[in-house]
Amino acid sequence: MRQFNPPHPGEFILETYMKPFNLSCRFLAEKLDVAPSTLNRILQGKSGVSAEMALRLSKALGSSPESWLTMQHNRDLWDARKKVKLSDVKKVRLDAA
Repeated sequence: MRQFNPPHPGEFILETYMKPFNLSCRFLAEKLDVAPSTLNRILQGKSGVSAEMALRLSKALGSSPESWLTMQHNRDLWDARKKVKLSDVKKVRLDAA
């Protein structure tokens, strides 16, 4: 089942952790051991969550690294479906030999 407009992980971090618990970008970046600018790009949706960042988020905020990567994957796929033109892509017919 396709999710309708899945949230970017940065949006999820902001709404679920930072705003309710009044965490600053600088504070969370320090806990993640990354530069504030790195975290800020994720929070703004300008960068995605990498495998390395998923490990950091998992340790600092909880949830599995796989759940962070799945959230990013779902967002990337949603964005791609809006942008990628598939009308010229043809199905490959695979017959058994």
